[in-house]
Amino acid sequence: MAQDLVGKVAAITGAASGIGLECARTLIGAGARVVLIDRAEEALSSARAELGDQAIPLRIDLTDPPSVEAMMPQVLEKAGQLDIFHANAGAYVGGEVLGGDPDAWDRMLNLNINALFRSIHAVLPHMVERKSGDIIVTSSIAGLVPVVWEPIYTASKHAVQAFVHTLRRQVAKHGLRVGAVAPGPVVTALIKDWPKQKIEEEMAAGGLMQPVEVAQAVLFMLTRPRNVTIRDLVILPQSNDL
Repeated sequence: MAQDLVGKVAAITGAASGIGLECARTLIGAGARVVLIDRAEEALSSARAELGDQAIPLRIDLTDPPSVEAMMPQVLEKAGQLDIFHANAGAYVGGEVLGGDPDAWDRMLNLNINALFRSIHAVLPHMVERKSGDIIVTSSIAGLVPVVWEPIYTASKHAVQAFVHTLRRQVAKHGLRVGAVAPGPVVTALIKDWPKQKIEEEMAAGGLMQPVEVAQAVLFMLTRPRNVTIRDLVILPQSNDL
């Protein structure tokens, strides 16, 4: 029997736009309250206005360690508990290494890896104490199949996959589930540096997905019976040959 999300509290990073916002909308529709974690204050306010009282905005800069340290106490103050943590925030840098910008790589790696590790570390004590909880990570097909035109991004998502699989085995004894949703290309701000023509061509060819499709996959993962863990859920556009 599927697990009911009514009465559950979720927190989603990068929740003010894209996949995070769509996941928040979907989980609220399934009965959960959702803490929207993002550093974009104006976008958070807009999301809260759209989603209603079940959405709780929380401005956190995931690249700032003291801000991350303050995240969990504020979640508990605003929502009282945490049942689901979706580490979704991330950045994208593509292109060849030869002409790449190492400073841009550092910024992406800090958010995709270090901030993700820190944010999950911050929520673990509460979940372990309660002996229940779900941690979902937004990974990527690039974390499973090296994508030649995005080597640094691919490396960051391989690190995420390694973390998810080892953490999952460490915390299973505490009643926690850890899994990764690994989508192919999704229409979000992460592909804003793609040429407009390429996006239009990919859309026409069925090579891009919408955030709602990722959100439905996350909902599936969270609503499995407690004895079932979806370790990796890969979602690809039909035309994707990876």
